Amino acid sequence: MKPVGLMDQGFLWLERRNQPMHVGGLMLLTPPPDADENFVDNIVERFKASTHASPPFNQRLTRRMGAWFWEDDPEFDVESHFRHLSLPKPGRIRELLALVSSLHGNLMDRTKPLWEFNIISGLEDGRIAVYSKIHHALVDGVAATRMMIRSLSESANDREMVPLWALPARKRDGGGAGKSGPLAVLAEAVGMARAQAGTLPAVAREVLRSLRERGKNPDHVSVFQAPRSILNQRISGARRFAAQSYSLKRMKAAGKKLGATVNDVVLAMCASALRKYLLELNALPDKPLVAMVPVSLRKDDSETGNQVAMVLANLATNLEDPKERLGAIMRSMKNSKERFSKMSQLEIMNYLGAVMAVSGLNMATGLAPKWQAFNITISNVPGPSKQLYFNGARVEGNYPVSIVLDGQALNITLLSFVDTMDIGLIACRRTLPHMQKLLQFLEEGLEELEALTA
Repeated sequence: MKPVGLMDQGFLWLERRNQPMHVGGLMLLTPPPDADENFVDNIVERFKASTHASPPFNQRLTRRMGAWFWEDDPEFDVESHFRHLSLPKPGRIRELLALVSSLHGNLMDRTKPLWEFNIISGLEDGRIAVYSKIHHALVDGVAATRMMIRSLSESANDREMVPLWALPARKRDGGGAGKSGPLAVLAEAVGMARAQAGTLPAVAREVLRSLRERGKNPDHVSVFQAPRSILNQRISGARRFAAQSYSLKRMKAAGKKLGATVNDVVLAMCASALRKYLLELNALPDKPLVAMVPVSLRKDDSETGNQVAMVLANLATNLEDPKERLGAIMRSMKNSKERFSKMSQLEIMNYLGAVMAVSGLNMATGLAPKWQAFNITISNVPGPSKQLYFNGARVEGNYPVSIVLDGQALNITLLSFVDTMDIGLIACRRTLPHMQKLLQFLEEGLEELEALTA
């Protein structure tokens, strides 16, 4: 056994029927030109024969002395996690997205390792899809992307690849690895308490600074300024997933001319799309929406656990002018980055724990449904820069499928892939109408930025 890390346990505490806490991905693949009619079946049979799983894919949850641990599953059965599915005719992208929406809304069985892998055939254009999901207690976005890249190849000639769950585990582990057993939990708690005590001066200083700047510094985004919106309602367990690829080259070019990073461009596109979406519904708040933007703190090559901070960004959705909106976004992000640049990783985590404590309690309990620290999560994960293949099939797109929460009915996650930015939108199907319109509005948001450079 090994103890579940403190941050990782948070994703277990937050999980409810209407709030599954797993992340996923949808890959679209084009079979190689020489693929015969048995191409997919052969991969499926070979993967089914991979009955051995490496950590963390062979580990399930167990409780000891009131604490969560990971332990090897002595009854591991690959067929409980790996499936071959086929789309109903006509096999359009619409049917694929509907299937992913349904699969992503289902809780995973905590008596088994918390992951699933599905190969999906039956697309009308002959392509193949792979939808996988894994619990957020096991990985964050960066870790999941690293796992995905390791499971693929840069060569189309690699036709006997090892499935994701059978890849040898990396020796370095950032997700709570080390000595196991109840005593390890106590030792970890004592060590963490000492380390946290040392961060108190820096954390207190930044909390006080945050309170002083509230309402005075227009570039500082506090946890008290997010307005109420239709994005912030109670959710059901039903999901709707939409996805599309955008030109990364265009985004980089626009950002370079405007003095903005790719992440600034992403946030500006999202802000424009959300503004238009809410205007169509006659539901745009007078005050600007606030986005929570995860920022990786991972400094090693580990592939498990969570090492992520959260930055609050002003989306300036109250501003009609796209140039003014971009400027406000950039200034708010710069303010947060400057604050974090003076702090250690542990100081950042403790500072966020202090300022987000009420928000986290609200997400876990729903005690204050009319209050939220932010309106939406927008996550931009760096992906592979080289073309990759899955057992000879060319990867055409890799779309993130993330998490929505009570009071946070929409999540936008982006993953760069070679020359594209693959965007996945996940929302509560019963809460947000016509959510797929955001895809077109995102494209229009990029066109707005390009027009500023003309």
